[in-house]
Amino acid sequence: MALLTVETLTLATADTVLVEDLSFTIAPGERFGLIGESGSGKSLTSLAVTGLLPRAITPSGRIVLDGTEVIGASERALGALRGRAVATVFQEPLTALDPLMPLGRQIAGPVRRRLKRTGEASAAAVTAEVRKLTDQVRLPDPERLLGAYPHEVSGGQRQRVAIAMALACRPKLLIADEPTTALDVTTQAEIVTLLLDLVRDEGIALLFISHDLGVVGQVAERVMVMRNGRAVESGPAGQVLTAPRDDYTRSLVAAARRFDDALEGRP
Repeated sequence: MALLTVETLTLATADTVLVEDLSFTIAPGERFGLIGESGSGKSLTSLAVTGLLPRAITPSGRIVLDGTEVIGASERALGALRGRAVATVFQEPLTALDPLMPLGRQIAGPVRRRLKRTGEASAAAVTAEVRKLTDQVRLPDPERLLGAYPHEVSGGQRQRVAIAMALACRPKLLIADEPTTALDVTTQAEIVTLLLDLVRDEGIALLFISHDLGVVGQVAERVMVMRNGRAVESGPAGQVLTAPRDDYTRSLVAAARRFDDALEGRP
């Protein structure tokens, strides 16, 4: 049974269709990639999955996440899904984190909410779980960094904190929306490796959203390519990214190869 089912999803404003007739599934523990240029509808699709669409956008079709119908669900039902069933890591953690709160308290918040459900939210239990999460995301020098504010640490360290917060409620699906775009190449590779290790070790499904074909190729088992709000191609990652059938996908793959060649100094 699928953990996430999206059927004929359409997202529209009063005068514009932004995503049209989109369908895909994600199985428990599966790594699924959404590929496309800016404006293709990737991030809007992820917002629809979590029930966080702007009010001006109306969804139709069907989204079922962990057995719950998302479209038309009450805010209370959606709130219960977020964290427990799904959590999101966004592109720029500096805007996702509270600038006025130490990082340790930001991780402790979702930990405490989860532990309250089982009656185990003592200060000692919360502290132990926060430390476990910082170890999982390989946050260096946690004693110092947990007392720091977001602007006092590096982009890679902020993203590790954001991942720890997303994992705090032990979600079944992790959405990573361009999680490496704002990072340098070395840190980008570290975060990709971290995400792969975490979803494998924890058995979490991953919806990985990116315009970077190379990164998606490292992460995803299956991919879907989007253009102007529609799916143009989908299938196993190795097949789509090495032998694409659609002209648009072929152009993306060719552009990525030219970029890689330029970086390596090949003519």
